[in-house]
Amino acid sequence: MSRIASVLLPMPLPEAFDYAEPEGMELQVGDQVAAPLGPRLLRGVVTALREAAGGNRPLKAIESKLDDPPLPPGTLEFIQWAARYSVDSPGSPLAIATRGARAPKARPEKIMELTGSAPARMTPARAKVLEAATEPLSPADLARAAGVSSGVVKGLVDDGALVLRLIAPEARYPEPDLTLEGHPLNASQAAAAEALKALVREGGFNVALLDGVTGSGKTEVYLEAAAEALARDPTAQVLVLLPEIALTQAVIARFESRFGARPGEWHSDVAPPMRRKVWEAVATGGCRIVVGARSALFLPFTKLALIVVDEEHDSSYKQDEGFIYQARDLAVARGKIENAAVVLASATPSLESLRNAETGRYRWLKLTVRHGVARLPDISLIDLRETPPETGRWLSPPLVAAMVETFAAGEQTLLFLNRRGYAPLVLCKACGERMTSPDTDSWLVEHRYTGRLVCHLTGFSMPKPDKCPHCGARDSLTSIGPGVERVEEEARGLFPQARISVFSSDTVWDAKEARRLVASMADGEIDILVATQAAAKGHNFPKLTLVGVVDADLGLRGGDLRAAERTYQLLAQATGRAGRKDRPGRALLQTYAPEHAVMQALKAQDREAFVEAEMAEREIMKLPPFGRLGAIVVSGPDPQALEAFVRTMAEAAPNAEGVDVYGPADAPLGLVRGRRRKRFLVRADRTVDLSAYLATWRARVRPPGAIRVSIDVDPYSFL
Repeated sequence: MSRIASVLLPMPLPEAFDYAEPEGMELQVGDQVAAPLGPRLLRGVVTALREAAGGNRPLKAIESKLDDPPLPPGTLEFIQWAARYSVDSPGSPLAIATRGARAPKARPEKIMELTGSAPARMTPARAKVLEAATEPLSPADLARAAGVSSGVVKGLVDDGALVLRLIAPEARYPEPDLTLEGHPLNASQAAAAEALKALVREGGFNVALLDGVTGSGKTEVYLEAAAEALARDPTAQVLVLLPEIALTQAVIARFESRFGARPGEWHSDVAPPMRRKVWEAVATGGCRIVVGARSALFLPFTKLALIVVDEEHDSSYKQDEGFIYQARDLAVARGKIENAAVVLASATPSLESLRNAETGRYRWLKLTVRHGVARLPDISLIDLRETPPETGRWLSPPLVAAMVETFAAGEQTLLFLNRRGYAPLVLCKACGERMTSPDTDSWLVEHRYTGRLVCHLTGFSMPKPDKCPHCGARDSLTSIGPGVERVEEEARGLFPQARISVFSSDTVWDAKEARRLVASMADGEIDILVATQAAAKGHNFPKLTLVGVVDADLGLRGGDLRAAERTYQLLAQATGRAGRKDRPGRALLQTYAPEHAVMQALKAQDREAFVEAEMAEREIMKLPPFGRLGAIVVSGPDPQALEAFVRTMAEAAPNAEGVDVYGPADAPLGLVRGRRRKRFLVRADRTVDLSAYLATWRARVRPPGAIRVSIDVDPYSFL
């Protein structure tokens, strides 16, 4: 009897489609297939198989079974779970999970091999080539190994003594060497490492929060957990998630040093053929360690034993476009599905993770001192109301004086400002017009390096005009506020002899450039580094002794419920770059609100007091981690049609105990790419299945025409 295959396609479709299995194809759940959809053939994954019942309508047949590794059962279950949790179609996470399989394969490698035939004419150069050809080498490598020209190698091929073979690169990575030992651990690290190893030995699903101050050596601790997982099972795999591409290379180097083998690397800067290699190696068990960005969570692991989420508090783990998800939360879910251990590591854990640790859901491991002789930096507040910078400048006299001392001592300074470009706003002095992106409420940011105005939301850019587009006044456009480029300009004026660099996503385009800049800073080749959050976490700069925070109040502006938490985390991470070796460090925070709870907690280095106060406020309001939030953003090109639909949608909201619905209201960014935006915010008690509530609500309405509805479970952005 023929069978019916349910095939999930990597598209925003509500469910898998049924297809007829051709005779003799012998499909299995997880197989990748080519299936017709309209006039196209699409890659899909078999999610279920059943016998065809009599009288069924004729079904289109699957075109072919693809010669790619199948998706393991745990990966399929995780995809389905992630879709339900995020209130999205399962095809959306499937598209992420099969991205590597859709990448092109690497070109075959050219290898020279001996044929066993002697050349018609032997020369000393030819003899060197034949002696070096005892192992497979490319033509160029063989010529280099023999110390001859490529013409000698070609002559031996023409003579029949050598033959050129094309070999497909093997999708495998070197096995980790588990006989190597890690760095010596102090007592606190050793205790935490032993606790993590015991957790791994227990087997099954467990979550631990590795809570260690900056510079306490958390990486060395979770390396021991990885070693335990790899040694316990020869097929076990380890995944380490990182929030920034710039951090990837340093962590990969630590793993390579610890295990004598380079792990697989997964992030947006990895070339497609290498991405394909990593994907296949993971799916076939040929890659046992992966270090990558949030999307690495969707790789097809066959025996995932340990997941590490480094800098687990970082907001970069939240994906805000396409398939919307929080990688930290999904990592815990995947750990449960795979029956794996999960380690969440941070110097400034999220309140959600701290709450889970406090209530016993997570094991709580603390590292309270820095490794070696290093100690935490002294933190001082500069009240800009009392000691403001000079007119037109952004660095206050106390900060400049500290920089002078640091430069004279041959030490390094980090000037931290989490704002890209030269100035965040350009306006006309004649008419007051603010330069914004076309069809968007977002301000255009001035970039002096390129001479352009850029929208960081939509990617729109234009040359800076010489007259106001609104009133036509010439030379009237002025830059308002500082970005890192403007701070660098000021620093160069103050320290003309200093070696100064900027570290931001506008100046560091890829992982290679990030590695170069980080290495230059670590080697002492930079005196003053002006940086955004790209340099504020995870990096170890031995000669950095001064951190100056240019605008400590920046993250506190706006109505974001996590503003205080995120500001504390970011500034604690930034100031924690100072004094990580044998030289004492200090940090100066420029602020107009030194009395703010965040600033006082940072100055006193009293995280517990800040967390206690923030937790108490959240508990009163039943906000995360004591409640849950969901956001619904509705957008459309016609303001009247949008207004009518959101009112209809508001009336369709399900009544449920423990749920509060706010809105519809204009989004803070009310216009993006020509589409007007409205928002709903849903607050729910912890006992409410928020995903099910939002799915029920969405099912009650049907957006007309060009109106789109986007759901964000546990939102991090409120724009």
